[in-house]
Formats: sequence, C-alpha cells, structure tokens
Amino acid sequence: MGNCCNFSSGSNGDDHPNAKNHLGRTQFSAVLSNRRLIQNDNSTSRGCSNHFGGTSSLFGPSSSNNHTSGNNTSTSFWGSENSHTSGVRDGGEFPRGEILNAPNLRVFTLAELRAATKNFGAGSVIGEGGFGRVYKGLIRAEGLNIAIKKRNPESLQGVAEWQSEVNFLGRLSHPNLVKLLGFRQEDSELFLVYEFMHRGSLDNHLFGRGANVRPLSWDTRLKVMIDAARGLNFLHSMEMKIVHRDFKPSNILLDETFTAKLSDFGLAKSFSSLDQTHVTTRVMGTLGYAAPEYIATGRLKVKSDVYTFGIVLMEVLTGKRMQDILRLLKQKSLTDWLKSNILNRGKIRMNMDAKLEGKYPTNLALEVAQLALKCIRTEAKVRPSMKEVLERLEQIEAANEKPADNNYNRRRVNRSLVVQQRNQPDGGQFD
Repeated sequence: MGNCCNFSSGSNGDDHPNAKNHLGRTQFSAVLSNRRLIQNDNSTSRGCSNHFGGTSSLFGPSSSNNHTSGNNTSTSFWGSENSHTSGVRDGGEFPRGEILNAPNLRVFTLAELRAATKNFGAGSVIGEGGFGRVYKGLIRAEGLNIAIKKRNPESLQGVAEWQSEVNFLGRLSHPNLVKLLGFRQEDSELFLVYEFMHRGSLDNHLFGRGANVRPLSWDTRLKVMIDAARGLNFLHSMEMKIVHRDFKPSNILLDETFTAKLSDFGLAKSFSSLDQTHVTTRVMGTLGYAAPEYIATGRLKVKSDVYTFGIVLMEVLTGKRMQDILRLLKQKSLTDWLKSNILNRGKIRMNMDAKLEGKYPTNLALEVAQLALKCIRTEAKVRPSMKEVLERLEQIEAANEKPADNNYNRRRVNRSLVVQQRNQPDGGQFD
C-alpha cells in the first residue's frame, strides 16, 4: 500500500473507504467470530468479480469454505476452524506459482510485534506509504526477520486494502510475489506481516541518494525486470486474472540475491478474462503510472498493468522518475519522447541512466526501449500480453549472455550480483 493518488474528486467512489471509515471493535469481532471476511462492492463490473469475491470466484474452483449471507459473499479466512494457529507459511517455492486452497496465515500477537520492533520504535522504521509506516522486526525465538505494516489511523486506506492484501497474497505463492506471513488486528489498529526483503525496493536503488545506495548494473536491472514480468504474468495467467493496479518501482522489492518480488496488493482487482473491464467511479493509483484508458474512463483492464510495466521499463533505462520525464515532454507525447530520445541511436547515450556509466549493450538497450514503446501504446488491445513481454525480455537476456558490442564490457548476471552484494547494507522496504 504505497503512495497512491485518487484521480477523481467524486465522493461516492467504489474502491476506498473515506477517512472516517475506521474499523470498530464490534464490527471486526463479528468478522473474527465467523472466521471470514465480508466485502461489499458498489462498483460496476463487466464480467469481473467483486473487489475480492469469494475464494471460488476469485481463483476458480477451490476446496476452500465459502459462506453466503443475504447478497454478500464471504470468504473463508483461514479454512478450517483451527488452521489459524498454524505457523508461518512454508518456505518452499513453486517455480511456476501455486494457488493455496485457503490462506495459511499466522495471527501474530501484539506483544510479539511490539517485542520484534522495540515497541515500534523510530529506529525500526524502514519506510512509509499510503497505508502507514513499515517497521523491520525480528522474532528472536524463531530467528525470523519480518517487515510489519502498521496502518496510520489518518490514512484514507484501511480495511478494504488490508482485506485485499490478505485475500490475494494469503493464497498466492510464487517466487516473484512477496510472502505475506500473517496479520494482526487490535481494536482499530491493523497490521500486516511480511517476509523481510533485505535489498529494499527498486525505487530506492534507482532514485535513492546517499552512501548506502549503490546503482544497479545493466545485468541486474534486466534480471529484476524479468522477475517482475514473471510475477505479473503469473497474476494474468490464472483462471481469474488479477490486475495489480499499483505496479511501480517502490512496490518491487529485492531479496539478498536481488530476486525481485511484487508487493502491495491493496488495490488489486480480479477478472475472468483478458477482455473484460472493471468500471470504477474513483480512479486509484499513482500519478504517472496509470494507463490512459483508466484515467480517462475509469475502465480498468488486464492490459492496464502492461502499460504500467512499460512506464517502469522507461524508468529503469533512464534512471528518471516518470514525473520528471513528463516534465521533459513539452508538446510531445510520451511515445514521441521515447522515440526521439531513447530509440534514437544518436541520443540514447545522453538519455540512459548516467549511473550505468555507459556499461550496457546499446543494441539491447534499444530493444528494451522498443518493448517499452509497445507496452505504452494508447490502445490497450494492441499492447502485448505480459506473457509476450516476458518472452521478449528472456530473449534479450539470452542475447545479453553472448559477447556484446565493443563499447560494452560484458559482465554476466551472477558475477554482477556477487559484486553488488559485497558490503551492501540492508535497504529500506515498502517505500
């Protein structure tokens, strides 16, 4: 739940509770007693599920328990009555992703979270976003490093995003999705507990400042974007496609080996096919990343994520935030700027990230820029799918492993990672 913008001034939006919508003790106690989460969504959908839907409607046939009460569909929170007492999710990975039958999440005690963070002390803060502050913690008895999101009571984000994170990340397992380990609710306070990602966010490595920030090499940037593409492709390839809706560098987290994992599913939506559309009266997301059809009409599509992926590719190439690129456009469109500044062999060196120090293969940088251009096409239907984007990036990576042009001092990905890991301090998380 990073820094998000509401692009609409309407007060009757369907996606977010307003600032007064706090979660009261009585309401949440009822939810806990029934072992389920209830979601009401007033949005208009064309063939897509509700914001969360039941677990069956969200992910296709499942053995999870679903309950209905009136017109509300309720999601089984933990599966069996006692499963919430189980430990942290298994550390085993599914190379191609896996959908769990039911969320296997730990209910942390408030005492555990306080002890892990030295009572949420200022020294434990590693980031802050739209949902609230993020703390680094350590469960000493288990030797478990964790990251804890604690909701800011003044935040416009609240129970809806909290539930979305649980319903999506609680059941999805993939090497390129961050693991949600558990949660806590204490009166009106909401907590989410994740695996700790030692290298922080891609945003910090691209745009951060200071002695603790080291620039990423070309090889590592390529690896990170392939990992991110694998994560999005997994979300888009399921029976019920999931649109992340807030894909950006601050929501791409890096582990010790610079493996990238997608985080922050507070704005995620589910669809039953690539062609279906979700219509919202409040356009939510981050300025500069939202697809044009979504901003203009409120129509969210699966390929809205593809547009955003293209934007992030541009940031990875240039080392500039999208807001800064938009200021450079003047009278040009974004596609025209990309064509004249990055896809132009005469100007590419001037516009690539200076922190790369020219150590990249120009021909492959041009191919990545060409892929970004395809992703940011105005018409969603002509953008490539994430599967096609991933395949193209993998082809570029394969070419990157071969001897490059004379102006590029080739370094393989593995060697690059080893160099960057030496004396690299822990980075922040969930910027």
